[in-house]
Amino acid sequence: MAWLLVIVAGLLETGFAVCLKLSHGFSRLWPTVAFCVFALGSFGLLTLSLKKLDVGPAYAVWTGIGAAGTAIYGMIFLGDLVSTLKIVSISLVIVGVVGLQLSGSAQ
Repeated sequence: MAWLLVIVAGLLETGFAVCLKLSHGFSRLWPTVAFCVFALGSFGLLTLSLKKLDVGPAYAVWTGIGAAGTAIYGMIFLGDLVSTLKIVSISLVIVGVVGLQLSGSAQ
């Protein structure tokens, strides 16, 4: 259950990063409100998961999902540059996160 919270928190991190961009420096109301909701949800779920999980692997999974998810979202929906190096790098982040998760966290 704790890992599910980390995964959802990571997806919410993607949401708050995208909304941060869309808020244009907090000058647009609804993306700013969405940023706040996603950020509070993300940090809240991560906090709950850390009651049962080691901080290193949990934080790595959370940031990995957020970083990879934000980069992928940006390439698909926001017109961010797509390159082979970027795709390989995102893949390496995902592989590293999976490796950390498999490396011995008991929960």
